Amino acid sequence: MQTFPSMYKGLVDCFVKTYKQVGFRGFYKGTTPALVANIAENSVLFMCYGFCQQIVRFLAGLDRKTELSDLQNAAAGSFASAFATLVLCPTELVKCRLQTMHELQLSGKITQGHNTVWSVVKGVLQKDGPLGFYRGLSSTLLRELPGYFVFFGGYELSRTFFASGRSKNELGPIPLMISGGFGGICLWIAVYPIDCVKSRIQVLSMAGKQAGFMGTFSNVLRNEGVLALYSGLKPTLLRAFPANGALFLTYEYSRKIMMKQIDAY
Repeated sequence: MQTFPSMYKGLVDCFVKTYKQVGFRGFYKGTTPALVANIAENSVLFMCYGFCQQIVRFLAGLDRKTELSDLQNAAAGSFASAFATLVLCPTELVKCRLQTMHELQLSGKITQGHNTVWSVVKGVLQKDGPLGFYRGLSSTLLRELPGYFVFFGGYELSRTFFASGRSKNELGPIPLMISGGFGGICLWIAVYPIDCVKSRIQVLSMAGKQAGFMGTFSNVLRNEGVLALYSGLKPTLLRAFPANGALFLTYEYSRKIMMKQIDAY
């Protein structure tokens, strides 16, 4: 929907056409790189988040164990996302290309599609070399830095609201899931147009050289209007709330378990 908005009238139309044209398995195109992307991104993101929190404490002249404000946590999350971008960009490029292969063929932009992860990877290597996996890197970075500031900021603000003066560490699973979902919604509303441009650069570069971020952004505005930058927002938000709710719930409980084990030693 981001890359070929004129092909679909909306979420339901895209769902029905995808099912009719490529079957139920079509909804799982790009699953493997999507899983790799999420595992790699979140592993690096949350590892660096802890380090970046210490950097923020150092810059603010705070003790190592001082609890950061919501704004300071948001800044730490934004810094951490820069490192996550390096592992996210290549895997996301493969995922986006696999997901839109059918539309690329229908539109006539390519004559033969790649149906497996390896065929896409091999195609990138043959055409552009290893650096080809970093198509859209600047767009991804432009999305991640402000996006994760809002993401972690929204999460921490929501936790503060639920804590109501208590320690945030005392919150149960439901408030944590709601806070994570709220952070995810905030992220995508804030940066969705940037993500849309990023997806176009990564996908349409298969059919030939693409303009950079500003060139692609201005082309979409000029030829398709501002609403094209929000094509696919509804399914993204429907995904964001439960996905990020589960993400932060897992993160918080995993962190608590690991901290108990560390304290035991």
